[in-house]
Amino acid sequence: MKTTHAPDTLTQASFADLASFQGRPCLSLYQPTHRRHPDNQQDLVRFRHLLKALETSLRQKHEIDGVKHLLESFEALAQDEDFWNHTLDGLAVLGAPGLFRVFILQRPLAELAVVADSFHTRPLRRWLQSTGRYQVLALSLDKAQLFEGDRHALDAVALGADVPQTMTAALGEERTDPHSTVSSYGGVGGGHMAMHHGQGGRKDEIEGDAERYFRAVDRAVQEHHSRPSGLPLMLAALAEHHHLFRKVSHNPLLMADGLMVDPRGLTPDALRQRAWEVAAPQQQALQIAWSDAYEAAAARGLGSDDLSEVAHAAVAGRVATLLIEAERELPGRIDGATGRIDAADLDSPQVDDMLDDLGAMVERMGGEVHVLPAELMPCRTGVAASFRH
Repeated sequence: MKTTHAPDTLTQASFADLASFQGRPCLSLYQPTHRRHPDNQQDLVRFRHLLKALETSLRQKHEIDGVKHLLESFEALAQDEDFWNHTLDGLAVLGAPGLFRVFILQRPLAELAVVADSFHTRPLRRWLQSTGRYQVLALSLDKAQLFEGDRHALDAVALGADVPQTMTAALGEERTDPHSTVSSYGGVGGGHMAMHHGQGGRKDEIEGDAERYFRAVDRAVQEHHSRPSGLPLMLAALAEHHHLFRKVSHNPLLMADGLMVDPRGLTPDALRQRAWEVAAPQQQALQIAWSDAYEAAAARGLGSDDLSEVAHAAVAGRVATLLIEAERELPGRIDGATGRIDAADLDSPQVDDMLDDLGAMVERMGGEVHVLPAELMPCRTGVAASFRH
């Protein structure tokens, strides 16, 4: 159901917008949420408590009218009943004069309410950089659906008007009339075209329709979802449709192995379980490959797990790939001009996370950043970088 406050899509471009925004002060609110009643009834209560904390912080430096103006969008969100009935596992709300962003995540987030000169984006960045996330294109001859998630959750992604969700939407009047040639598309094991009169020419026309439909879906999904998200894409479809889709696909993020089943015959939870069984070994192989690549680079003198050395290399644009340990935090700041480290003993939301700073620097200089579980990290310092030279 469409809400008044439609959530924003979290992409790398989101961080570029937040980083370049000049408005002050910056308000950052994070909290866990729940998918279902009655658990979700506590979510709005938590939100209002965090909103009160933002108000208290703002009143220390701003007049009451200015505080009310800064919190208007937050208050409007609190009053959107439909929004609070359609949350997932985590909520991030970022606001400043002239900017308001709402992100819904499939992962619980720790409660946080911060007023500062910049947005607190570490939880979002860690989510975006974390491995294990992927998308699933559930495709049949009469429907296309997109899902996004990981091993714990797989949720439908809203497809915009530019992504054809049916063959009719993709081909319009150019589609061959299926009623004159095809008896049915079958059930879970179906999808085969049964001819009334054995007209080979008609059959070729309908197979051509499928090819053009798949090509249109591939092009639109790549442009509007794969490219912005950067997530691996798994195809869930009948075996014969795998062959045809891969023949026409130009999506570099399409996973080598897919789920060969008619997705219309699966419940959402069954789709999640089946998809993760296929994705897990591919994800783990990729994580191991990143770790092995670091060790090979370190053996040649082109890698380091020393935070200070990595920080100076990041500022100089020398870091090609940065591995960060999931759940690891190093309070403090890294000077973006010199790479100097200013560590902090106080674990406070007002204090930046140096690993977050490091990840932002590497991405800004064109490097890749991946968050790995501790057991797959090639070191114990929380950071491992491969250098370009």
